[in-house]
Formats: sequence, structure tokens, C-alpha cells
Amino acid sequence: MPPMMRRRSLVLAALAAPAARALAGTGMPELRPLRFPRDFGSHPDWRTEWWYITGHAEASEAGGARAFGFQVTFFRSRIDAAKDLRSAFAAKQLVFAHAALTDLKGRRLLHDQRIARAGMGVAFASETDTDIRLRDWTLQRQPDGRYEARVTAGEFSLALDFAPTQAVLLQGDAGLSRKGAGAAETSYYYSEPQLQVRGRIDLQGRDFAIGQGRAWLDHEWSETIMSPQAVGWDWIGMNLHDGSALTAFRLRDRNGRALWAGGSWRSRGGELRVFSQDDVRFEPVRRWTSPSSRATYPVEWTLATPAGRFTVRALLDDQELDSRGSTGTIYWEGVSDLIDERGQPVGRGYLEMTGYASALKL
Repeated sequence: MPPMMRRRSLVLAALAAPAARALAGTGMPELRPLRFPRDFGSHPDWRTEWWYITGHAEASEAGGARAFGFQVTFFRSRIDAAKDLRSAFAAKQLVFAHAALTDLKGRRLLHDQRIARAGMGVAFASETDTDIRLRDWTLQRQPDGRYEARVTAGEFSLALDFAPTQAVLLQGDAGLSRKGAGAAETSYYYSEPQLQVRGRIDLQGRDFAIGQGRAWLDHEWSETIMSPQAVGWDWIGMNLHDGSALTAFRLRDRNGRALWAGGSWRSRGGELRVFSQDDVRFEPVRRWTSPSSRATYPVEWTLATPAGRFTVRALLDDQELDSRGSTGTIYWEGVSDLIDERGQPVGRGYLEMTGYASALKL
């Protein structure tokens, strides 16, 4: 491990120690401070885990720039019913993957998904660093910190590289993020905002070289991330144009009331403010009803945080993803703008909304 990485690991370990001790005795797997590069990798002792990259990119074409939004997500899920089975064919871990491309010029969303049991050379998630493979879909972290995503889907393909421009952002209490009033309703959670995007996008046989773009990576793992009363969540990860990063989320009950909320704001220079559950308020402004699922989603919000009051506005209403062929749910996830109180766009990122078509089950 390089000296700089070793020093950072020691600092993060010291910061996270009090939070880990506070959750001891909850019946969860062993709690410990985050350590990198180990925690870039998989955590198979925990029930649910995901690596999630979203972003926006532009490619040059005749007449101007072509703008895209994209999402690449790999999930790992522990299968408790198979834990005592000795067979190599036992499905002790499942790996899922989603990929989506929003073509803003064409006003359309393309989506694909994969699922397989880990092992047998089909699906794999390394425990030492980010290296996830599901058939020909991959997400790998390189020695220099870059991430490489390679996805060949039915109507599009992504060959994208993501270079860090800032340090890892530990969400919550030094990487332990509360998601409810119960001590066990928590997750390990870190982000890498303001990733620089390079690479290529193929859209139905047409190749686009990415000239510029920004992305956001979340890595989260948990045993019990939602309370029994929660049906879903609303979440944003926004890269601001000034180099800062804004996270906000809330978990909802079936009546749409917030059960828990949180998030963070970090400046370009590294100043961090972590939000408490009373600091964040989502208020719907405009709704859209999916012609496919008949679910109704707020595609424009006002968002109040200690970092300011904003509007979150989808750049395309129809960014609903039907993932019943893998994770078993329908949800909305799409590229959106962040607008300040003066009506000026100050950032761009992703809005995710789950539990509107039916209660989310993890």
C-alpha cells in the first residue's frame, strides 16, 4: 500500500471507531472502522451491497453536443437459505446488475439488466478491491484509483472510465449512515463525487466519444437498511458546478411521510457538513404518471437542507426502470438538474425514487 493510502486508512479508522462501538451488540456482522483499499471490495457477510455509478456526459456531433445520462449498478445479495450447503453449485451469493442510458436529445431511456449466482466463472465480486463481473459486464478499480465500467447491453454499450478528483466522502458518522431510529437500521456508506468521465458510448450502432462529463459513485452495504414501516426512499447525489457535492435522502412510509432523512454537503476544498434527520425536507412540486406501471412519481421537488434550498428537476420525465427481471422491483432513477433559489442551475446529478410502484423489498 502506498504511504499516502496507508496514512489515509489510519485516519479513517480512527474516525470511524466511535461509530462502530456504538452499534456493537445489535446482532449485525462484526462492525469495524472503514479501511481502504479493503473496503472498496465486497463484504459477503453482509446481506445487501451495491456499487452505484451515475453521471452525465457530452459528446460532440454535427450541430452541437449530444448529452447523456447513465447509470451502472452492481448488487450483491447474501442468500441465507444456502449458507450451510457445501455444494459448489449452491447459490450463496447472487450478483445483479443494472445499466441505463438516458438520451436527452432522443428523449428516451434505454435499460438492461443481468442476474447470476456468484461463482462458476459467471459472476464474481472481489473482497480486496472493486472488481465485480457479471458475464461480460464489469466494474473494476485500477491501481491509480480510476474505475472502468464495461457494459454491452441490448441497444447500447458503455465503455467509460471514471477518474477521482477528490478524496473519498464518508457518509454519516465516518462511514456509518443511519437509515432509521433502530440501531440496526444503518449501513456502511461512502461516496466518490466529482469523478471525471472519459470513454465511449454506443447507441444503437452509433459511436460517441465522450468529451466531458461528471459522475458519482456510491458504495453501500448493510444488514437491515430499512425499517419495517418503510416502503421506499427518495435520494439525490449532485455534483455542483463549483466542485462541491450534495447528498440528500429520506425514507418514506406508505402514506408518504418521512421516517428518516439525512445527507451531507462537502465543499470543493473538503469542508464537510453531515445532515441530521431534521435538516432535510423533500416537498413534491410536479408529478408524472408512468404509462407502463401506472406509478406516479414526483419528477420535480423542492429540497431544503442546511446547505441551501434547491429545486431538483428531472431532465426527462420517463426515466422509470423495470427491474423485475433481476431485483424484482420497478423504480425511477434519472439525470436531473439542481437549481438554486434564483432559478440558476448549480449542479447536475441523479434522483432516485423507490417504493412508488410497490413497496421495496431488499
